[in-house]
Amino acid sequence: MGVGISDWRLARAVSEQGQLGVVSGTALDQQLARRLQLGDPGGHMRRALAHFPVPRRAREVWDAFYVEGGKADRASFRTLPMPSATPTVERQVLCVVANFVEVFLACEGHGQPVGINYLEKIQIPHLPSIYGAMLAGVDYVLMGAGIPLRIPGILDRFVNHEVATYPLTVTGTESGDRTTLSFDPGAVVGRIDGPLRRPRFLAIVASDVLALTLHRRADGRVDGFIVEGPTAGGHNAPPRGPLRLDEHGEPIYGDRDVVNLDKLRAIGLPFWLAGGAGRPGGVREAQERGSAGVQVGTAFALCAESGLREDLRRVLLDQVQAGTAAVRTDPRASPTGFPFKIAQVPGSADDLTGRQAAAVRRRPAITRAPRRSRYAPARARRPGA
Repeated sequence: MGVGISDWRLARAVSEQGQLGVVSGTALDQQLARRLQLGDPGGHMRRALAHFPVPRRAREVWDAFYVEGGKADRASFRTLPMPSATPTVERQVLCVVANFVEVFLACEGHGQPVGINYLEKIQIPHLPSIYGAMLAGVDYVLMGAGIPLRIPGILDRFVNHEVATYPLTVTGTESGDRTTLSFDPGAVVGRIDGPLRRPRFLAIVASDVLALTLHRRADGRVDGFIVEGPTAGGHNAPPRGPLRLDEHGEPIYGDRDVVNLDKLRAIGLPFWLAGGAGRPGGVREAQERGSAGVQVGTAFALCAESGLREDLRRVLLDQVQAGTAAVRTDPRASPTGFPFKIAQVPGSADDLTGRQAAAVRRRPAITRAPRRSRYAPARARRPGA
């Protein structure tokens, strides 16, 4: 789910019930930096940082971002450098530590499995993010929004803290341009003795052809698949063929976008269905179709343990109960270029009526000032007017 929605609290709550709780791995470095600048409410970041295997790196992050008592309400958060193919050691350390913290807190207090979910298209943070999650003992790595052929091999290399590389997709590159990311755990984080445990890798797919490609061509073991149809929340695969939009501006999906579960079962790996599966009877129906279970996101986004802001959560729940909830698939909302689900909430950035009303309120009224004699004294302006 979105940034900070499926956070460590929600993932831990799900895992404690014996299921697989999954944290969103997007922008965890930004989240840790901001939590520390807010004064680390509850002391959870401090507690997790105390368990980082290289204490000096944890102290560096703490010293760089922690604000005693939290920053002033109107003070800006410290701006982090933009992601780069040649990041500084400090930027990589923050990414490693942030992923460790999120997974550590999700795993704390129980022995059930925990996973982390990344978007393949957000490539620059992959290597330090995955290494940080593995340092915390993550059980599953999930990845979609792309073709993650190289991720299984990276998991294998990080078991022994080896250097890993990842091909960076860059539009307009020429021969000789640097397009490969590299991460050296020992040089960035420091020496850590003993091997790590390799997490299982689940690829998020919307096609049986892609699942077969990953099974045959990935440079390491693929352990299963999450099958997301076009009704799944968050990102969706674009429709196959030319993009066509309906009268509401949403992508039109057809028969070519339906996953052939017979072919998927023939691969021989477990799979979970996602997209409209979180309903009464959904698990039983999925299992009857050969699935190991289902992935549920939207229902958990609205639960009390979710990281969703309370006022927005309450509005959405009220809409659901009133039968007025509206979710649309926007082909342009996500910077990844993938269609993206948007819940329409009055007053939010997606509320067109609200934006138009705000624009009208901001537009200055044009009136003709009354003609005044050049001998008449001007009216004094009130202080602050």
